[in-house]
Amino acid sequence: MTEPAAPIVVLRGLRLARGGRTILRDVELVVQPGEVVAVLGPSGSGKSTLLSALTGELEPAAGSVEVLGAPMPRGGRALLDLRRRIGVLLQGNGLLTDLSVAENVGLPLRTHTDLPDVLIRRLVEMKLHAVGLRAAADAMPRELSGGMARRVALARALALDPPLMIYDEPLTGLDPIASGVVMSLVRRLNDTLGLTSIVVTHHVHETMPVADRAVVIADGRIIFAGTPGELEASTDPTVQQFLRGAPDGPIPFDAAPRGADTGAHA
Repeated sequence: MTEPAAPIVVLRGLRLARGGRTILRDVELVVQPGEVVAVLGPSGSGKSTLLSALTGELEPAAGSVEVLGAPMPRGGRALLDLRRRIGVLLQGNGLLTDLSVAENVGLPLRTHTDLPDVLIRRLVEMKLHAVGLRAAADAMPRELSGGMARRVALARALALDPPLMIYDEPLTGLDPIASGVVMSLVRRLNDTLGLTSIVVTHHVHETMPVADRAVVIADGRIIFAGTPGELEASTDPTVQQFLRGAPDGPIPFDAAPRGADTGAHA
């Protein structure tokens, strides 16, 4: 009998704080291999703080973080090694404007491996082909549309073949068509490359069609965890207000942001 695969992410009794102020508390979450999990919530709810814990940038005030079968290292070489196994797509893309598309995608390979140039070029071609941009290899970032730039950043995040992908607000600034392309890519790449993906977002309706599970953060904690269908059927007033985008409800429109998790980044 085959042993079940170990979870990719395990959070137990997690409390996260910034500047001595608790941002999230009592966080329990298990992400299984192959899942696409959407982490949802209004701006300032703590989604980006959770992302910081998943990448080892923020140490827990209490509880534990396990990623890829091991406790999160507290700095040093072990943390750097783990981060190379986690692909992160930042909402600002982070493309270097003086490098071509191919040079941007190849940067992690040149920085973290000793592969010969001919192999790096071949791997870059493969990554760009995976996101449908092989023909744009010689273009400069300023020549790209918002959706194309996001896909180049995705190709770069995949350069080192990470088993875990984390997407930080991947649809920010994109039109509906580009948003649909990016989210369909997230699902397709997750399945064809055998990844596990965590999508931190407030774009509910674009994300739910590709997600296996949804987690909703509000009031400093996880208030919902379940399938997209269960999310839609939830009668929780906070969940319903967030799904409908209603100004009136438990989430105040002018609520003060929690800690440093503010603005569109949250």
